[in-house]
Amino acid sequence: MSTMPGVRVVPVGRRRLLLGGAIAALVVLPLIPGVLATGSIADLVRIPVESIVTLLVLALIPWRMLRLAVATAFGVFVALAVLLASIDRGYQAALGIHFVPLDWPQLGDAYGVLASAIGAAPATALFAGAVALVVTVGAAVGWGSLHVDAALRQRGDRGRGALAAVTVAWIAMAAVASPLRIPDPVAAAASATSLGTAVSRAVSALETRARVAREVADDPFSDVPATDLLNALEGKDVLFVFVESYGRVALEGDGISDGVNDVLRRGDRTLAADGFTTRSAWLTSPTFGGVSWLAHATLQTGVWVDSQAVYDLVVRTDRLTLSSAFGRAGWRTVSDVPSNRHPWDVGSSFYRYDTMLDATNVGYLGPSFGYARIPDQYTLKHFADHVLADSDRPVMAEIDLVSSHTPWAPLPELVPWNDVGDGSIYDAQPDRGEQASEVWKDPEAVQRSYGRSVEYSLGSVLSFLDNVDDPNLVVVLLGDHQPAAIVSGEEAGRDVPVSVIARDPAVIDAIADWRWTAGLRPADASPVWRMDAFRDRFFATYGSVG
Repeated sequence: MSTMPGVRVVPVGRRRLLLGGAIAALVVLPLIPGVLATGSIADLVRIPVESIVTLLVLALIPWRMLRLAVATAFGVFVALAVLLASIDRGYQAALGIHFVPLDWPQLGDAYGVLASAIGAAPATALFAGAVALVVTVGAAVGWGSLHVDAALRQRGDRGRGALAAVTVAWIAMAAVASPLRIPDPVAAAASATSLGTAVSRAVSALETRARVAREVADDPFSDVPATDLLNALEGKDVLFVFVESYGRVALEGDGISDGVNDVLRRGDRTLAADGFTTRSAWLTSPTFGGVSWLAHATLQTGVWVDSQAVYDLVVRTDRLTLSSAFGRAGWRTVSDVPSNRHPWDVGSSFYRYDTMLDATNVGYLGPSFGYARIPDQYTLKHFADHVLADSDRPVMAEIDLVSSHTPWAPLPELVPWNDVGDGSIYDAQPDRGEQASEVWKDPEAVQRSYGRSVEYSLGSVLSFLDNVDDPNLVVVLLGDHQPAAIVSGEEAGRDVPVSVIARDPAVIDAIADWRWTAGLRPADASPVWRMDAFRDRFFATYGSVG
């Protein structure tokens, strides 16, 4: 067989193989978002309508460059759908929520948590691999569209007839399946659905922002003098202590709760001996598995802050927060966030803190413990020595304890209170427990490590309370959210424990009508409030506006 000079002849077998690959790319890849959404591989046994529509459009276009543009646009469309579906799947697994495109700034924090769990190099490799996979999917879909279109054109009327037959069959099957309400084996628009859902969530988020803006403006306490909001706490040092990932599962989860409840029982005895009284209940957090600052903002503002978009809106307003109210009433206000390593503008512009402590200015010289670099006991010891002991006026503080932050390894151990020093004592704990990369190979090991991390964080709080001689101390101790589904389970709720601890009986007597449970562990029947209800109840109880 002769050929024209310079014309490359592709063997028939290879042509068929390439055509088969192109068809497979058009049939399988646009369906991936649906598989990610449902978790069912059976969703691959369908014919994506997006591919049929694209081939029909290509068949009508005589210009090659325009066909190339259409195929490229289709590839980008599918790649973007796969990307959004993948991120959404990750959000559901880790946070129990759907991803909203307006929340894209959170992705940097998600990468930081992943790097803490598996290491920076593996996390970077995983990120690069994911990007490469998405780009490959888009390129394969674009190439497949052009290759199948070229094959159909080469076959002339037979090619056009085949495309028409597939289109008619798809329409017929869709028409039969819809009225009968049976699963449709051929009609699917997974990629279009993925993008449409993302757009719908973004629109819903914008509507929520409009509603929240009205709620922020309608604040019953905005014009009340600050002293009238907090006069029953005059002279008290009031600390809001968040224990990272301290959720209901810590007190009720199999293989987790025994150790945590033991710590709480011992804590009840120690606190009683030191003259403290405690009452506890449950709060329902706006977040799950992470994004802790949403819970902090919800408690502080009395607004349900359940997404990054809402958070960004609220912190740009003049909504009255617990910290700003205390500051106006004469307290020295302090934030102590040992996970922060960069300036936190919101702390001064919105929360109005007088002093902001973070990883860069607390003098810690010990070893790193992963994401939670600074041990909680050090955080509390430094706060006791350099804030409580040195303040010439009452202190209000939010202290975020992060040793129980995912990945829950490696973990420090409690040391004698007076030996904490600059943190170098932790160098004597060379192994510092299991490393995260080892723990995360086994879900049961993750759960055990989580339980131990909560035991450590609570033990640090009890060490603080046992060693700080402050008769005016009032502590609101609470969790920010439940841990990720690998610990909490797929159907877990969002309740977290909350306790009020004080030496002055009047502080506890004031909340008698809250009907909270005595001790550090709330009972199953203890009241459950939404976290956004706390601020208003707090002002009404300890002020003169109730």
